[in-house]
Amino acid sequence: MIEVKNLTKVFQGNVKAVNSVSFKLDKGEIGCIIGTSGCGKTTTLKMINRLIEPSEGDVWVGNEECHDTDPVNWRRKIGYVIQKAGLLPHLTVEQNISLLSNILKKDKQYMVDRVTELLETINMPYEKFAKRYPIELSGGQQQRVGIARALMEDPPVMLMDEPFGALDPITRESLHEEFIGLNKRLKKTILMVTHDMDEAFKLGDKVILMNKGEIVQMGTREDLTQNPKNEFVESFVKGHANA
Repeated sequence: MIEVKNLTKVFQGNVKAVNSVSFKLDKGEIGCIIGTSGCGKTTTLKMINRLIEPSEGDVWVGNEECHDTDPVNWRRKIGYVIQKAGLLPHLTVEQNISLLSNILKKDKQYMVDRVTELLETINMPYEKFAKRYPIELSGGQQQRVGIARALMEDPPVMLMDEPFGALDPITRESLHEEFIGLNKRLKKTILMVTHDMDEAFKLGDKVILMNKGEIVQMGTREDLTQNPKNEFVESFVKGHANA
């Protein structure tokens, strides 16, 4: 469902932030990119969403390559979730979730029905939460709304940039469980950037460890913990994982 081939980004001054990165996620899989600070993980995510244009390489979602369409239409087909949800403070929960559908001029009854469905899915009933503003929500509730907004147009693929990083440990743990259950039902293909190795191991079907713009090792928790490819992998896993 997501395939990245030789993705490379060279910034001004010949700085190679991402160097020939390739990986594939099948339908319903969750991939977690983790690595050292400045390793290129967020740049990789943004290139997939074409917030940053690749210098080289291809990105496929299903049977469509990213350069086959313009960046705006490409992004509209991909759900995007960021840290602290990124909700617009002057819009209600309902207006935030239906933002893209409004831009696309979708039928109003469709939008009401879809928002109602999504709020039920994230355990925030429409009658209680639809007319609230972001300031009236907890951090965990705001992040749930951010996920619902990304799901509004039912994209096959979701990209998530540190989606749980700003939450307290108890809220984060609770949302992890909800998130796993949610994707078992929805079967979205999800690529997430995280700085938390425990989170990557818990949520990721595939963990992608990066360093200096390149993938060092990719695989399951067992692959990285029991068969580290080199000393860097072994050191990183031991230094960052509590479990």
